[in-house]
Amino acid sequence: MRRREFIALVGGAAVCPLVAHAQQGERIRRVAILSSATTDAGDPEWQANIAAFVQALQQLGWTEGHNLRIDHRVGAGNTERIRKHAAELAASAPDVILTVGATSLGPLLQATRSVPVMFVNVADPVGAGYAESLARPGGNATGFMAFEYSLSAKWLELLKQIAPEVTRAGILRDAAITSGTGQFAVIQSVAPSVGIDVSPINVRDTSEIERGVAAFARLANGGLIVTASAATAFHRDLIVALAARYKLPAVYSRRLYVTSGGLISYGSDIRDQFRRAAVYVDRILKGEKPADLPVQVPTKYELVINLKTAKALGLIIPASVLARADEVIE
Repeated sequence: MRRREFIALVGGAAVCPLVAHAQQGERIRRVAILSSATTDAGDPEWQANIAAFVQALQQLGWTEGHNLRIDHRVGAGNTERIRKHAAELAASAPDVILTVGATSLGPLLQATRSVPVMFVNVADPVGAGYAESLARPGGNATGFMAFEYSLSAKWLELLKQIAPEVTRAGILRDAAITSGTGQFAVIQSVAPSVGIDVSPINVRDTSEIERGVAAFARLANGGLIVTASAATAFHRDLIVALAARYKLPAVYSRRLYVTSGGLISYGSDIRDQFRRAAVYVDRILKGEKPADLPVQVPTKYELVINLKTAKALGLIIPASVLARADEVIE
């Protein structure tokens, strides 16, 4: 989507749903959006996700500039910046805050226990203490899980399928968050069954990632698993570049890595979560409470393969894997 088209869509000046206008009167409702990993609001992936969210809201009768105002903030992977944005948004008391990722959800819930918070792409909201249970989250937050931990095992199995010679896997994970240790634990538990030794590579900053991948690449028959976190997503260009430099086949948790040049990804359809989040936001704007809206697990997963990257690595993707792909980049 071109930037001009995106701005026109978000502006929403072309459509004014009369029914919603009549129901809401002249009051303009306010929705704030905070992403932890996005580098800037012009990022194509961020634009496409927000466009999907805005389109879904329009279909439900909410149009920015008419009966809705949307305030965007991006954290760019910076903890202090995320906390600052979270505090500012909570203090402004919008009708609902949509947040992307656990790294921004935590600071938001520290900043407010009254403003409704809708989250997407959060791996373990119950384990991290953001929700009391999936069925009855309680508190002021609900939303959509990034995946269930069992998905992590499939990444290792997929790595073995596409690169049978791999006997070692470096697992890039954020050890500072619950889901980082959870994903690694699942991968570690299935590693013996597929004949792969696994070792963690932490992702606190650029230098740690560079050192970790370089040290791992010194030995032969290695591959990478890049788990889901705001830190790995923020450093995706670096991680993809390192995988290419050291000729390491890598399996990623989201398609955005593959569209950035990564080899293969398997994970939930994040854009679909943004569309579904619009339905929950609509229900909250109409008076329902987050505490009463169940946390939803993903309903759509996607397998994305970059054949250009496979060729550069000297890999031939098995026909059985290609047949399952939702998208193949050539």
